[in-house]
Parts: sequence; C-alpha cells; structure tokens
Amino acid sequence: MIQVAKNLYGKTFIPISLSEDSELPYAIDFQSQPTLVIKDNDLFLITDQLGNIVAGAKNQKRTVTGLFCHDTRFLSRSELQIAGQSPVLLSSCAESGYQITVNCTNPAIDNLLKRETIGIERKIVLRGGLFEEITLRNYTIHPVEIPITLSFQADFKDLFEVKSDRIRSQRGQSLQALNQSDNSLNFAYEGLDHSLMESLITFNHLKPTKIQGNTVIWNITLQSQASCRIGYALQTKINNKANSSILFPKSLTEGVKIAQREKDSWYQNTTKIRTDSEAVNQVITQAENDIYLLLQSFGQGKILVAGIPWFSTLFGRDSLIAARQTLIFDSQITRNTLLTLAEYQGKNHSNWHDESPGKILHELRLGELARCQEIPHTPYYGTVDATPLWLILYADYYDWSGDRSFAEKLWSNVLRAMDWIDHQREKTGYIYYLRQAEGGLRNQGWKDSGDCIVNSKGELVEGAIALCEVQGYVYYAKVKLSHIAKILGEEKLAQKWQKEAEELKERFNRDFWLESEQYYALALDENGKPIDSITSNPGHCLSLGIYPPEKANLVAQRLMAEDLYSGWGIRTLSSFSPAYNPMGYHLGSVWHHDTAISALGLRHIGKINDAITIAQSLIEMTISQANHRPPELFCGFERKSSQNPVKYPVACFPQAWATGTIFQLLQMMINLLPDMKNNRLLIKNPRLPDFINRLSLENLRIGNNLIDLVLEKIDQQTICRITKQEGDLNIQL
Repeated sequence: MIQVAKNLYGKTFIPISLSEDSELPYAIDFQSQPTLVIKDNDLFLITDQLGNIVAGAKNQKRTVTGLFCHDTRFLSRSELQIAGQSPVLLSSCAESGYQITVNCTNPAIDNLLKRETIGIERKIVLRGGLFEEITLRNYTIHPVEIPITLSFQADFKDLFEVKSDRIRSQRGQSLQALNQSDNSLNFAYEGLDHSLMESLITFNHLKPTKIQGNTVIWNITLQSQASCRIGYALQTKINNKANSSILFPKSLTEGVKIAQREKDSWYQNTTKIRTDSEAVNQVITQAENDIYLLLQSFGQGKILVAGIPWFSTLFGRDSLIAARQTLIFDSQITRNTLLTLAEYQGKNHSNWHDESPGKILHELRLGELARCQEIPHTPYYGTVDATPLWLILYADYYDWSGDRSFAEKLWSNVLRAMDWIDHQREKTGYIYYLRQAEGGLRNQGWKDSGDCIVNSKGELVEGAIALCEVQGYVYYAKVKLSHIAKILGEEKLAQKWQKEAEELKERFNRDFWLESEQYYALALDENGKPIDSITSNPGHCLSLGIYPPEKANLVAQRLMAEDLYSGWGIRTLSSFSPAYNPMGYHLGSVWHHDTAISALGLRHIGKINDAITIAQSLIEMTISQANHRPPELFCGFERKSSQNPVKYPVACFPQAWATGTIFQLLQMMINLLPDMKNNRLLIKNPRLPDFINRLSLENLRIGNNLIDLVLEKIDQQTICRITKQEGDLNIQL
C-alpha cells in the first residue's frame, strides 16, 4: 500500500500503524512492578524500579508507566536490555523529585558474561524534557564486548485512555517523519483535533552502532576497569512548539543544576519544621519533597496538583484543601491557588461543563479527549464545595497575611462566588448538587465515587443531594467574609452575610440533626429528608462553628466510637452500616485528609486528647509506609497491635491532601491561630504527642513577620518559647 506523505508545520510525515511492541520483545513480565515517580512542573515520569517505561508489556495493566505532559503520554516504552536480557537491580531511588538514579548489573549471559561483572548506573532527569545518561563499567580483568539496547515507543494516549483502558471509536494517526538522522529517533501523532504531537529523541556521548526500527543498539567494547557513557535527550512538542512550559536545557548536567537551584530557592522561603524524633523528621522531609514535586504552574504561579499519576492537573477542591493545610509551611501556595482558580472562575451557563457564573472549577484537562470535547474538562465545574472552600481559603489567607490590597484585588471574585452560592440556596436554603453533564460526576462532594451516598439501610440515594459539610462551609464563609467586608467598608454586606449565617445555623441544626443517633445526617435528599447514614462528613463541620456546643460534643464522641474510629483513622462510613466495606473507596476506607480535618475540629472544641490521639495514629501510619509517604487512603480494618495498616490497592502516591495532612497535624499540635487583621498571633494550649518531646519552627512567615519558635515538654506540659522575631506582631502565648 502506498502511503501518502503529508506536510505538518513545515515537516513531512507518512502515516504508520502503531504497534505496542517494538521489534525487540520485552525482556521480562513486568506485572506488579513497583514504580518510581519524578516530576518537573508540567512533566512527570513513572518508571519501574529499573528505570524502564514498560507500558506495552503483556499483563502490564495495573502498573502505569510513561512520560506525561499535559495529560498526554509522550513515551510509553524506554527499556534497557543487555544482550536481550533485563539488568539485575541493585538499588534505585527518586529522592530529589526530578531525578531517578538506578544502580544495576548484568545477569549471566551464556558465552559472553558472568553474572555481576558490569556495573550499570542510570541517571534519568526531568527538566523541560527527559534526559538519560547510562554509565557502564567493566569490573573484570579482561576486555568484554556487550550489546546494549534501548527500545522506545510513544503511543500519545490521553491520560483518560490510560487510566480506564478506554477504547475510543476513533483515534488520530501515528506518523513517521521522513529524513530522520542516524543519531535520532522521532515519534509523531496527529490527533483528531489536528494537533501534531512529537517526541524527539537525540542520542549523545556515544553514537549508536545502528537504529533498528525503534530499538537503538550500541555494540560496546570495554577494557578492564574501563567505563563508557551513552545517553539521550527527549523533547516533547505540540504543533512544533515545546509542550512543557519549562525551558529545555542543553544537557542533563545543566538541567540538574537549574532544577536544584530552583528547588533550593523555593525551600529557603519555607518554614523549617523539625522534631527530636528522627522518624517524624523523615516524614516531614518526605512531605516537603512531595509538596515541591506536586507544584505546577497554570499561569498564576505554582500551585499543588492533586496527585500522581491520575490527578496531575489543576483541581478546585483538592488544590484548595491542600493549600489550606500547608499555610504553616508555604503560604505562597495559597496566594497562587486563589489567583489561579479566580482566573478560571465560571463565566457562563453550560450544562455540558456543569458551569455557572461565579462557580469555582472542579478539574482542568488539556489532553486530546478534552480538546475534542469527548470529556467536559475544559474545565469541568462539577463540584459543589470548591466555591465555598475558595472563599474560606481567601479568608484564611487574609488572617495569615493581612494583605488588604490582595483582598481588594480578588473582592469581585468573592462577590461572584457568593452570588453563585446564594442563587443555589434560593429555593431550599441549602446548596444541592445534581449532575448536568452526561460525562460528569454523579456525586460532587469530596466523596465523589458513584456509590458513596447511601442511607442507613445501605441503599444508594439518587437525585439532588445537599451534603452536611457543604452547608458548614457556607456558614463559615459567610461569617468570615462578613468580618472582611466590614474592614473593606462594605457594612451592609457584612450585616447581610452575618444574618444569613445565623439563619443557616438555625435551619441546619433543625433539618440535619438525627435525634435517634445523636449525630448529624450525611446529607438531605431532594425532598429535604435526611440521608441518615453515619459517616465522617459531619467531622468536617466541627471547626466551622455551625454546631451548638452540646451537639458538637456528641459528634466528637461518635467520631471516636469503634464504628467510625478504626485505631488508625476515621472511617468514611460506619462499620455498622449494611453498605460498609473497609476496602470501599468511600464506604469504610480511611483517608488522611478526612481524618485530619476531624482532628482539627476536635482540637477546636477542646477535645485535645482525642485530636492528639488521631494525629499520633496518622503519623504512626505514615512512618510504617515505604519512604514515609502517606497514601491517598488506606483500608478501614480495625487496628491490631501485630499488624501494619492495610493498604488500599490503587492509592495514589504522592497525593497532595494526604501530604498536606502532615503540616496540618503539626499546626494543630502547636495550635497557631493567626489574626493579622488585629496584628496578632495566638498560640493556645499547645500539645505534643507521646513520641515528640521537642518541635521547632524556623522562618515562619505571618504577614511581614518572621518567627522562630520552640515547643518542649516539661513535666508533661508543652511549653512554647519564641526564640526569634522580626516584625511588630503581637504574639500571645
């Protein structure tokens, strides 16, 4: 068949059929291989422990690997082989966040090499693209000749295709560029939207012996104790322009220097938090690294994406909660988050996008499915809680920064967000959600799986839903914003919002309270009837002031009861429910952020011992994990002294609001209460858990003030001392 060449962006291509397998078969079965993750702003890479990308290997379904940028996989295979065999792993790590280092050696190769005679070091770096250098050293007393191969493939699949094995009725066309050099390998794909995506690979250090299809071959001769280096650089492009927003450096070495310099500069402006526990310090260090890993720019400074691999993009709820959690560590994240989400605030009425004027988005996607309108994420607004959460973060940031000019800059966005809330509340007094987009989410609170809204009989509830915590968010937002409105001279607006908050509180405690359970309902259904299952959701309201004291105490008691508190954390659904499943995503599992929010609420109402118990459990759970990294969630099985927490099989690592929990729990222990509108900081009844005797903060920034402080246990009491202060902040201990 004659292939017709086509010109795209000044280049000539011919259509080709894409096979998952290159000419060289995969070396081994890669099923269930652990992975390494690195990220550089809008690029992220997942490899197996050997540093290989093996997306097309047979039985390789649950372990995702690849190089991704803007929701597209630009590399689906990058596999190193020695004489057709896989190297033997010695060690590997991805601790820097942007670099993977792998040390391995050779297997026994008949009539060629004895086992473990060649040392192999792989350095893989992300910086505006992908760089790899492979150093080989001969540790025998004789010369050796070895064939080294790297096999590549680029499937250019949308992340949603990768995530769900989605089969599209149509896909774009894989292309082959004409006139390629003998020192490069280029992959190309024209999407259904006619976008041209390319992965351009150039080889350096040692020129390949030959390139056979998509496999690059080096026939290497090494003298005794001699070494050599091979390598390549890969740049991703869309429509003949760099796809990454980060400048592509000249070499791996230059990329490392720039990346490390940028990370060091960021770290210098964060709060340094350390304890006398080495295990806890390892948890904090990992959390610091993961926060940096998850930062990404969407045009208004870097903010936190939700998680890797599926959620490495702009979110509303996730980014807002994670920013609030990390105020004590880096308040600049909050500032950037508010600006970025304000930029995307809803402007139109669109059922397809679940969009309304003033609404804060749920999720933004940039891949081919979004560009072709096969999914509504351009952006998608199907979230009921992001808008009040944005208002809460706005108010919290004012407490931390005292930045009036910033508050005034976003005031019009505040008014539009509050107008959206008030419009939703017109008929019932509550915010309900009901999916409008056919491809959107059925459930639009933080528990957004399709089966999570059940009643006390375990039955799935259909129709419009008014979640309890969302009403609490609205109450808190109106109270906090009324204070800011008064400061900005909006006296009538301040009085209006305060009055509406008081009316909401009275109505809420009438309609959501379950007298028989002495607890609050998960939600109201579309008829205003309570959805009476016992869940973790009411724990989100404990710190918001919507509960009267006597009912807040009853909620606190139930949260710590055996059906909700597993010993590791608070279950999403009571173990007494007929629908309870400790392995269910939102039906009995334990989520770090969900549990930590309840701990914050327990602390707020004076249940300090319970709050510290939960903090200790979550940190112990994190210490038990590989790399001291908290998972997105874990199973809700009861804690037993002889067992570690049971892992949820497909939890994301790292996850922003799981990572942010570490800083939120530390802030809860210190009980920092900034109030920059009155130029003061309250530190009220600090309390350290059993396994921490000393906790220090350096470079804590509140407004224009810098503070160092130390907490120490003395005779079972936690004492706080200010060791350094720059600025005139009134600190009250």
